[in-house]
Amino acid sequence: MKIAVLQMTAGIDPADNAVAVASAVADAAAAGAAMLFTPEMTNLLDQDRERSEARVVAEADDPVLHAARASAARHKLWVHLGSLALRSGDKRVNRGFVIDDAGEIRARYDKIHLFDADMPTGERWRESNSYQRGDKAVAVDTPVGVLGLSICYDLRFPDLYRAVSDAGATVLSVPAAFTVPTGRAHWHVLLRARAIESAAFVVAAAQTGTHADGRRTFGHSLVIDPWGTVLLDMGEEPGLGIAEIDAAAVTATRARMPVLDHRQPIGPVDLID
Repeated sequence: MKIAVLQMTAGIDPADNAVAVASAVADAAAAGAAMLFTPEMTNLLDQDRERSEARVVAEADDPVLHAARASAARHKLWVHLGSLALRSGDKRVNRGFVIDDAGEIRARYDKIHLFDADMPTGERWRESNSYQRGDKAVAVDTPVGVLGLSICYDLRFPDLYRAVSDAGATVLSVPAAFTVPTGRAHWHVLLRARAIESAAFVVAAAQTGTHADGRRTFGHSLVIDPWGTVLLDMGEEPGLGIAEIDAAAVTATRARMPVLDHRQPIGPVDLID
């Protein structure tokens, strides 16, 4: 089964990004894909809180979500919007959506782990200043398999992927806007580890390049099979990638290496001096 992965350099205007998403849906459908995956912050990427304030809107008003739903229905294609920056009360949420081929929302996931870090480059990130974290893991049945949802920094927390794979996920989605230094150091190795330990496909649609707000993202959108083999690496250029995934590979890998069957609950740690 074919899937499509959108690697993009999202700007600060959601209207422009909505056009890009609608075009990607059409191209993915034309390529024969069953589902399109987009990156984290598909609707806008803007570090300037004041400038972005008017463009971060409630879910019902977001133009990228509207465009994705309309295009999904028009082209009969499932879409995973990796995430959108949306308003929710006094704070924002970083929310992903799974949209079916009738344009209906099948699942929502709010990013659980928020990125608060000081980088060696001098970049300082405090996602929790603006965003409220989610508190529920989500898996949803799709044409490509049961999809376990996550967003970017979640990648560093394997308990989330254990939870969704225990719930039946055979494909793990990790949309991201990874910084360049952390991407070079950790992107490939962490994504391959998540695939291997869950014996599941990993689909990681990423932001790439230099954005209108001045930040740089790592790119290298990946599709990885359950044995940890990289099936697609999109490098640093924006565009649409196509990969083939086969549900039988999950069954075969889990029979060959039955790690899910061997998982054990871990009790309190005996810390011995």
